[in-house]
Amino acid sequence: MVKLAVFDCDGTLIDSQVNIIRAMESSFQRHGLAPPDSHATRRIVGLSLVEAMQVLLPDAEPALHESMAQDYKHAFQRLRADKALDPEPLYPGVADGLAELLDTGWLLGVATGKSDRGLALALSHHGITGHFVTLQTADRHPSKPHPSMLQAAIAEAGAQAGGSVIIGDTAFDMGMGVAAGVRAIGVDWGYHDADELVAHGAEHVAADMADLLAHLRTT
Repeated sequence: MVKLAVFDCDGTLIDSQVNIIRAMESSFQRHGLAPPDSHATRRIVGLSLVEAMQVLLPDAEPALHESMAQDYKHAFQRLRADKALDPEPLYPGVADGLAELLDTGWLLGVATGKSDRGLALALSHHGITGHFVTLQTADRHPSKPHPSMLQAAIAEAGAQAGGSVIIGDTAFDMGMGVAAGVRAIGVDWGYHDADELVAHGAEHVAADMADLLAHLRTT
């Protein structure tokens, strides 16, 4: 059976917290609104941008959610282009961990709330684009936890739900796995707590990349 590991991006592969918070602050300030605190912003990582704005501003009009989502995109792009600001590093062990999975016969994919352009830039920056046989983004799918991204990844990789896993740091990732009938594995270095990941369907929450690899070898 084909073995497919589908990874979330922000909070799982890449530590983009600083730029996410800065871009959200910029979007709110552009509309004359007080920015959310950093905890509230971290809570919505993994959702598509419009859905994230809906969570942060539940009483606002849909047009404002759409406008703020666009402003966030533009702010994030400016931050990424500013070489004086902090980069978005891979989390410790990710590069070697992905290489080990490839060496042991796993196919790899990504399912993310990022746009196609944002994901392409992030993966290219770290030289890991070629690791992945399928890339699914918010540009072409409903927001997590809807299973569409994961179902498309499985189909594109020629895999089956029974041989696939979703690996992520949020309850949205775990819920997507449950909805798609796929094993869900959490990581505790991202944006949601381990207890919350388990409550939403995680079979295991990895403490670090070595722990994740050990779990995949034994299950």
